[in-house]
Amino acid sequence: MPEPTKKEENEVSAPAPVPPPPPAPEPNKEKEAGTTPAKEWSLGESPAGEEQDKQNANSQLSTLFVEKPQTGSVKVGENITFIAKVKAEDLLRKPTIKWFKGKWMDLASKAGKHLQLKETFERQTRMYTFEMQIIKAKENYAGNYRCEVTYKDKFDSCTFDLEVHESTGTTPNIDIRSAFKRREVKQQEEEPEVDVWELLKNANPNEYEKIAFQYGITDLRGMLKRLKRMRRVEKKSAAFAKILDPAYQVDKGGRVRFAVELADPKLEVKWYKNGQEIRPSTKYIFEHKGCERIMFINNCGLTDDSEYYVTAGDEKCSTELFVREPPILVTKQLEDTNAYCGERVELECEVSEDDANVKWFKNGEEIIPGPRSRYRIKVEGKKHILIIEGATKADSAEYSVMTTGGQSSAKLSVDLKPLKILTPLTDQTVHLGKEICLKCEISENISGKWTKNGLPIQESDRLKVVHKGRIHKLVIANALLEDEGDYVFAPDAYSITLPAKVHVIDPPKIILDGLDADNTVTVIAGSKLRLEIPISGEPPPKAIWSRADKAIMEGSGRIRAESYPDSSTLVIDVAERDDSGVYHINLKNEAGEAHASIKIKVVDIPDPPVAPKVTDVGDDWCIMNWEPPAYDGGSPILGYFIERKKKQSSRWMRLNFDLCKETTFEPKKMIEGVAYEVRIFAVNAIGISKPSMPSKPFVPLAVTSPPTLLTVDSVTDTTVTMKWRPPDQIGAAGLDGYVLEYCFEGTEDWIVANTDLIEKTKFTITGLPTDARIFVRVKAINAAGASEPKYYSQPILVKEIIEAPKIRIPRHLKQTYIRRVGEAVNLVIPFQGKPRPELTWKKDGAEIDKNQINIRNSETDTIIFIRKAERSHSGKYDLQVKVEKFVETASIDIQIVDRPGPPQLVKIEDVWGENVALSWTPPKDNGNAAITGYTIQKADKKSMEWFTVIEHYHRTNATISELVIGNEYYFRVFAENMCGLSEDATMTKESAVIAKDGKIYKNPVFEDFDFTEAPMFTQPLVNTYAVAGYNATLNCSVRGNPKPKITWMKNKVAIVDDPRYRMFSNQGVCTLEIRKPSPYDGGTYCCKAVNDLGTVEIECKLEVKGGLSFCRLLLQGVPPNIIDSYLRDLQSSNPEEY
Repeated sequence: MPEPTKKEENEVSAPAPVPPPPPAPEPNKEKEAGTTPAKEWSLGESPAGEEQDKQNANSQLSTLFVEKPQTGSVKVGENITFIAKVKAEDLLRKPTIKWFKGKWMDLASKAGKHLQLKETFERQTRMYTFEMQIIKAKENYAGNYRCEVTYKDKFDSCTFDLEVHESTGTTPNIDIRSAFKRREVKQQEEEPEVDVWELLKNANPNEYEKIAFQYGITDLRGMLKRLKRMRRVEKKSAAFAKILDPAYQVDKGGRVRFAVELADPKLEVKWYKNGQEIRPSTKYIFEHKGCERIMFINNCGLTDDSEYYVTAGDEKCSTELFVREPPILVTKQLEDTNAYCGERVELECEVSEDDANVKWFKNGEEIIPGPRSRYRIKVEGKKHILIIEGATKADSAEYSVMTTGGQSSAKLSVDLKPLKILTPLTDQTVHLGKEICLKCEISENISGKWTKNGLPIQESDRLKVVHKGRIHKLVIANALLEDEGDYVFAPDAYSITLPAKVHVIDPPKIILDGLDADNTVTVIAGSKLRLEIPISGEPPPKAIWSRADKAIMEGSGRIRAESYPDSSTLVIDVAERDDSGVYHINLKNEAGEAHASIKIKVVDIPDPPVAPKVTDVGDDWCIMNWEPPAYDGGSPILGYFIERKKKQSSRWMRLNFDLCKETTFEPKKMIEGVAYEVRIFAVNAIGISKPSMPSKPFVPLAVTSPPTLLTVDSVTDTTVTMKWRPPDQIGAAGLDGYVLEYCFEGTEDWIVANTDLIEKTKFTITGLPTDARIFVRVKAINAAGASEPKYYSQPILVKEIIEAPKIRIPRHLKQTYIRRVGEAVNLVIPFQGKPRPELTWKKDGAEIDKNQINIRNSETDTIIFIRKAERSHSGKYDLQVKVEKFVETASIDIQIVDRPGPPQLVKIEDVWGENVALSWTPPKDNGNAAITGYTIQKADKKSMEWFTVIEHYHRTNATISELVIGNEYYFRVFAENMCGLSEDATMTKESAVIAKDGKIYKNPVFEDFDFTEAPMFTQPLVNTYAVAGYNATLNCSVRGNPKPKITWMKNKVAIVDDPRYRMFSNQGVCTLEIRKPSPYDGGTYCCKAVNDLGTVEIECKLEVKGGLSFCRLLLQGVPPNIIDSYLRDLQSSNPEEY
C-alpha cells in the first residue's frame, strides 16, 4: 500500500468521477467457449446480493450521511475519489469517520502516495465533506469498501465497490488480499523502489522528519505507530515456537486448518473469534500433537470471515480468515428471439446456483429495472428471465447476461405486423353545432396521426383524438364552419392513409346576446338609435324589418333598415317618444327561417319635484321631506340631490354626492343663528331634472348638551361640595352659567341650591341636616334655555367620612432604585386618606437629614428629592402615612453606585514561550455594585503605549498569549461594574521578558536620550464651512513629550462640559466635533497644547451656513466663496423668506 499521508482540512474536495459502464460482452466467444469467466470477485468482497441488501438497509436507517460514496470504476494508473457528506446542524463537534477495505482492514494506516484521506468543513452550509482518493490505481485495489461515521450514540455506515480495469488486453486474476493484509505480507510489491520503512527502521529518530518529508509521508503519528508495530513483530515470542500465518483463505463450504507450535507444551491454549472464546463442536475441532495445537473449521460460510487469535499464557498471535464464494456459471445460454411490436418478450437463462447475482446488459449497457421501466427481471431458483412488456423496434438489440463465472448473449429482433383496414373513414355532412365523429378500425393496436387539409391536428377542449385498441376516433364537439375540409388518418410506421371529407351546413339565426332578457332597447329622446343585430346562416339570409305589420324599407327616411353580410341594422334619427313600440325582424334562406321581436323604449329626464318642507330644526341640523315628481321621464327615479344656501346668498352648495334614495334628508354642519333655504333635484337613468322651488327660510338654534363628570368633591356634617365639567357641545348661543339642584331621598321636590347662575364648575350646598341623604343634578343655561340635567348616580350621605390611608408605590420603585453618583433623585409617591394625613420619613430607621435630602408633601403625594446623589444616600427609606388611628407604611430601597476602584495587586505568576500568566485580587471598593468583569492591557517597555488584550473578563487570573519574542511587557488591570471601568488601573511591579529559546541576548548599553520636547502643531487648523443641522469637525495634529494637555476654546472661552461638543485625541491627532451646529456656533476656534516645556495655540474660523440650498450647492461642487456671494444676494432680494 502507499505511504501514510496527513489529512488536509483546507483542501477543496474534487467530485467523484462517474463510473464507466462495464465492457460489452462478446457473443461470438461465448458461443465458442461455452461459459468463459468474464470476471472473478476479489477475495475481500462479499456477494453482490448481500451488499445490495446492506446498502438498502443503510439507506433506510441512514441518520448521519447526507451523501454516501457511490460504486465506481477506474482504469489502471488513473485516479478516483469517493465522497461522503455529513450535515453538522445538530452536531456539537466533528464526527468520527473510518474507511475500511473488505470487512476489517482500516485504511487510515495505509494512507500515503497511492491513498489520501481528506476532510473539509463548509461554514456557510455547515457541511462536513470526507474524501478517499485513490491515486494511480492498481489491479489489486478492486474490491468492496465500507465507510463508517459515528457521533456520540449515533452510527451510520455504507458500502461501495471499486472496479479496476486494465487499459489494454485482458487482466489476469489477482488476489487483492495480498495487498491489504494486516501484516505486511509481500510488502515489497507495493513499496517504491527504495524501501522507506527499512530506512526508517535503521535510521536515528532525529532523522524521521527528514526522511518523511523526502518520501512524501505527512501522517507522522501513523508512521510512528507502524514502526512500533513492525518492531513488535520482530520480537521473538517466548510462548510460541511457531505462530499463525498472517491470513488464511478458503472457499465457501470448505475446511480450514489453524496450527501453532508452543515452546512449552504445558501452556493452556484458548482460541478466539472476534474476541469471543471458541468452544469445541462439530464445526470447531481441536487437536493436540506434541507441542502443536490445531483448530479445524468445517463447512466455512461467510459468517466465518473474521479475525481469529490464540492465547498461550500472557501472549497471543492473530490471523484473519477470508471465505471466498465459488464463481457462478451460466448453464443454459440465451437464445436469439424474433417478435412483433407490442408483444411480450422473455429472454431466459440458467445459472449454477440458486438466487445468484446476475446482471443483464443491452448493447453493453447495464439494464436497471425500476417502477417506471418496461424491463422486469424474474428469478425462479437457478432460472433468470428478462421480461420486456410491449416490445418496440427500439428494443431490437443484443442482450447479454453476466455472472461472476461466465456470460451469455443473444439477439432480439422486433418487427411490425402486416396492417389491415377493417373499417375505413366515411364522408360526413353535419349541421353547425352538432358533433363530428370520424371513426376507423385497423388490425393492429398502434398509434397514428390525424391531419386536416394536409396540416397536423392539435387536440383541444373541443377537439379530441381517441385511441382505444385498434379503433381510432376524431371527435369534434359543436362543429364550426371552419371544421369543413379533408381529413386523413395515417398509422405510425405504415405508409397507408385513410381519407374522409366533412361538409358543415348552417340555417339562419338571429343573435340577440347583446340585448336584455326581454329584448328591450332603451334610447334617450333626441338622440340617434343605430341597432345592429348580428345574423348568421349559409347561404347568407335576407332580412326584413317591420312595425305593426308595416314593413320598414331601406332608404333615406328617419326610420330605415340597412343590410350587411353578417348583420342587419335598424336606424332611427332623432328619437321621439312616439317611436316606442315593438319591432320585428325576419330572416330567410334555403336552409330555413328565423324570427325575433325587439322592444324599443324612448326615455327622458324627470320633471322637477315640488318645494321641500322643513319639519324640525336643531343647533346645526334640520329635517326636510318632499314628494316625488309627477313624471319620472319613462325611467324609475334613482334618487335625489339636495342643495342649500344662506338666505342672503345666491350660491347653492350640494349636500350629498351619493344619491339619496329616500324622500327625507337631514342637512348638517350649519351655522346657528343663520337663515337657510334648501331645494331638490330628481335623478333617473337619463339625467338630472331641473331644481325644485326653494323651501321656506329657517334658522338653526339649540341648547347646550348636559354638563359632564358630576362628582362629589367633599362632604361635611352640614355641607356637600360638588364639581363637574362643562358640556361637550355648547353651540353658537354660548354658555351663561349653571344651576345646581338637590332633593332629599324619598321626595321629588327639587330645590335650587344657587340663587344666581354659577359661572364656575364647583359649588358647595350649605345648610343641610346631618345624616340626611340627598340627590343632586346640574343644568347648563344659555340663550336657548336649560340643557338636559346631569344627575349624580346615587344618594349622598351628609356626614364627614374618614378614609383610611393608602400608599400607592409606583411599579418602578417596588424594586431597588439605582442611580449613579452625581445624578438627581426625584421620587413621587402618591397616597390617599381623609382628613389630610400625617407623613413621616425615615432612612435606615433614623430621621432624615433635611439639609441633604428635601422632602415635599401635598394632599395627594409626597416627593423625596436629592440634587446630587452620593453613595451615603444609599439605604432603605421608610414612609408612614397616618390618619387618626389608621397607619399605612411603605419602604423604598435606593442604591447610589459609582465606578469601582482598581484591583489591589497584579502579579506575574509565570512566563513561558509567548505566554504570560497573570493573577490579581478584587478591588477593595466595588463602587457599591457588583464587579462585572476586568479589562487587561499590555504595554511594550520601549513605547509604553497601552493596548487592550482582554475585555469583560470575569476571573481573577488570565493567560496572555501571542506576545512578541524578545520584547519586555508591563500589564495593568481595570475593574468594571455597571457604571463602567475604574478610573485607575493597577500595573505589575515587574515586567515580563519574552526570551528567545536557546539564545541569550545581552542588551547593549546606550546612553539615555532626552526625548522631551515642547508642544508643536504638525498639522494646523484650517478655516471651515459647515451646514446647519449637520455635524462638523475640526482637526489638527500635535506632538510633544511629555504628552501635552489639549484645551479647545471658542472665541477665547474654554469649552468645558458642553454636550454639543465632543473632543477626541488619538496618537497626536486632535478632533473637535460640533453636533448639529447652528449659525450661533460660528466663530473663532482655538486649540491649545500645554506641557512642562511650553504652550502653543492655533486658531481657525468656522462659518455655519443654513438651509438646504447651501448644502445642495456644496455637494454639486460650487466653491464656498461663490455660494456665500449667491446667498447674500438672495437674502437681500427676498428678506421675508430669510
